[in-house]
Amino acid sequence: MKIIYIHHSCFLVETDSCYYLFDYEKGRLPELDVTKPIIVLSSHGHHDHYNPEIFSMLTACGMKSIYAILADDIEVPKNVNVLQVSSGKEYALFPGKKLTTFESTDLGVAFLIEDNENVIYHAGDLNDWVWEGESDAYNEQMTLDYHKQIDLLADKLNCRKIDAAFVVLDPRQEQDYDRGLCYFLENISAEKVYPMHYWGKAEIIGKFLKEHPEYENCIQRTE
Repeated sequence: MKIIYIHHSCFLVETDSCYYLFDYEKGRLPELDVTKPIIVLSSHGHHDHYNPEIFSMLTACGMKSIYAILADDIEVPKNVNVLQVSSGKEYALFPGKKLTTFESTDLGVAFLIEDNENVIYHAGDLNDWVWEGESDAYNEQMTLDYHKQIDLLADKLNCRKIDAAFVVLDPRQEQDYDRGLCYFLENISAEKVYPMHYWGKAEIIGKFLKEHPEYENCIQRTE
């Protein structure tokens, strides 16, 4: 499995049988094998997670088989083979491929893909969005909601390891920036974890590793 960071929360994952392109907003795509199917996934319709121009871009690249998996808050584009998904559901994809969705703590869904021997997780905007300016009641409920979804993910995995996980690490949360990622790492076994959604401030990954050196072996530096 090959993984390329594109921009913000967007990653391209290549397996033996297909590509997965998660939460494309903008950025240059690498050269693609046009004979391989590509599945475009968008966790929700926020502008930094979904750009409908990706479909014309892929067509212009010569991709022969383009599919889309879009959260149900996104308007379905014309002339695209789309599966619209909602949270808390399981979907059969191609043979040997299965998708499970989890409810975001912001908008839309998080994705868990089982692709034969590969297990891939993309959080979208599922995170422990605690903010200093919010009430204690809001922040406590946010943490409860986030923990519930990660616990559901752990139950679904049933001790299996995720091969590649894309998880929010947002510096705008200031002293609470690491809450979501820490809870994920404490409860989910993952071979490689790619922090995302850091708004161009890649140094936040180094800060996280300085404060949590025990995760040095799994956290990946994307820039």
